[in-house]
Amino acid sequence: MGKDNFERHKQPWNGEEAGKLKLLASKGQGLKQIAKALNRSEESTRDFAKKNKIAIAKKR
Repeated sequence: MGKDNFERHKQPWNGEEAGKLKLLASKGQGLKQIAKALNRSEESTRDFAKKNKIAIAKKR
């Protein structure tokens, strides 16, 4: 099974998570590391960052 199971399916984002996302993104972390740190899916993390105009570094 390639997908991780997320216990927090469809949960709203809170201010603490948003702050942590901004902090990790500003440090140059990639999407995968940020999503794992927040216990969120990569898709959810990417969508939230895009809505809030938070730039996430693209890892190559």
